[in-house]
Order: sequence, then C-alpha cells, then structure tokens
Amino acid sequence: MYFVKAPAKINLTLDTLAKRSDGYHEVEMIMTTVDLADRIGLEAREDGIIEIVSVDRFIPNDAKNLAFQAAALLKKRYDVSQGVSITIEKNIPVAAGLAGGSSDAAATLRGLNHVWNLGLSLDELAVLGAEIGSDVPFCVYGGTALATGRGEKIEHLPAPPPCWVILAKPVIGVSTAEIYGQLDLSTAFHPDTQAMIRAIDEKDFEAMIHGLGNTLEGVTLHLYPEVKELKEQMKRFGAEGVLMSGSGPTVFGIVQQESRAQRVVNALRGFCDEVYCVRLLGDREELPKGV
Repeated sequence: MYFVKAPAKINLTLDTLAKRSDGYHEVEMIMTTVDLADRIGLEAREDGIIEIVSVDRFIPNDAKNLAFQAAALLKKRYDVSQGVSITIEKNIPVAAGLAGGSSDAAATLRGLNHVWNLGLSLDELAVLGAEIGSDVPFCVYGGTALATGRGEKIEHLPAPPPCWVILAKPVIGVSTAEIYGQLDLSTAFHPDTQAMIRAIDEKDFEAMIHGLGNTLEGVTLHLYPEVKELKEQMKRFGAEGVLMSGSGPTVFGIVQQESRAQRVVNALRGFCDEVYCVRLLGDREELPKGV
C-alpha cells in the first residue's frame, strides 16, 4: 500500500469580493498548511473498482466522497483499467473549515499519479482538482499561497514566520453554502490581502497577526454564538492572533512560543473537546510524496 499525507489548511485571510455568474463567489485568500493531517492509503486493484475504506462514520464511502471523485476523475480521464482501495485515516475534523475532504482528494490525486504511473505534474493535477472542488488545487500544492477566482487560481508564497497554531472546533457543523447565502458584501469586513503578503514576505510576525481577517467570520459568529465565545476565550487565554478558518466553525490561534501554545490548549480543553496544537508547514508538496 502507498501512503500519502493530506494536511489541513487554515486561512490567514479570506476576502469575498463578488458573486459570480456561475453561482460561486469571487474570492481572494491566503492559505497555508498545518501539520494536522489525514493519512491516505492507496492499493491498486485489478477489478477496476474504486473502494473507500474508513472507520469514521462521518465519511461517505461512495461518490459523495471527494477522494472517490478524485480517483474516478483520473481513471476516466486517463482510461485507467485498474481500480483502487482508498483507506482514509481521519485526523482532521470533518466539516470544520480546514479543507479535510479537499486535502484527501488532493492526496489521492498525488498518490494515484504514482500508483497508476500517470506521470502528471503538480500543475496538471491541480487543474484536475479544480473540477472536484475550489480548495483542491491549493491542497495539491500545499505550502502557502494566494488563491483567487473561486479559489482555484494559485500563486505560491514563501512560508510564513515560524509559529505555533492552536486549532479548536466546537461540536457543531457549519454549511458553507448557508454562510455565503447570508453574506452581505456591502457591510462585510474586507481584509488587506496585500498587507498579509508583505508580512509573509518580510517574515514579520506582528504584521501577520495584525493582518488576519475573514469576510465570512461575521456571518458565522452571528449565526453560531458558540464560535464567537470560543474566539473570545482563545484571546483571553493568550493567543496572539485569533481567526475563524474558512466558513468555520474551527477557530485558530497563533502564538510564537510553544509554552504559551500549551497554556492556551490546556485552558481551552475545558471549553472544547477538539483542540490541537500544531506547527505551520509552509512548504510546498513534491512528487512523489509518500510516507
């Protein structure tokens, strides 16, 4: 079996610019990967069947699964006769705003490119990924990037300044479609994307903290008070910068010192069951990528 890591991502900025004619929103966001990751196992099979194997009851084992869709797309597009058993060891919380499903799909694309000997580049895999979901192209590359369009246009950025990230997910699910549906662009907060790019370029931690921002956050905090409370608690416990990732409900805090990160984690565990302390990964994927 061939194994591939599927890291989670956080949004350092997420700016929603306009509603598009295709129903999506035009976005401008800076994403970076963290070292909380699912583990994808791929085993070729000769019967042509695509199978999802997981003990997590929240993961669909059919065509609703993005990893399944990734395998099916590759198989059809490149006329592959083999099938594959895809084992998903889930560590990223489901429906959390951390791109877990998209990262699983991206890891499946990267891994099957190796298992099925397709010889595709990361750029080619990213184009395919855009057919599956808006976050998949970024997850194919990993690292840190500016994503525009509906999220599929990727411009690579250097790694942010090193720091610790505390992730906390309340026991609720949030519908991305619902959050975008409630968004009023005329009154929403719009982060300064270029200022964040400068902060990353200059490895300026304070400027990075100052530049954190998410257009969707106001909507989610209004609809789900527990997310707002979690954000306030994280600030109170000492996180230097706090933001909701994606459409939520996961909130992340950034600190420079590991000792402070552990204090925040310990304090949060009284308020939230799912709490993780991770590092930023910052660097892009390479081919082949197996672990």
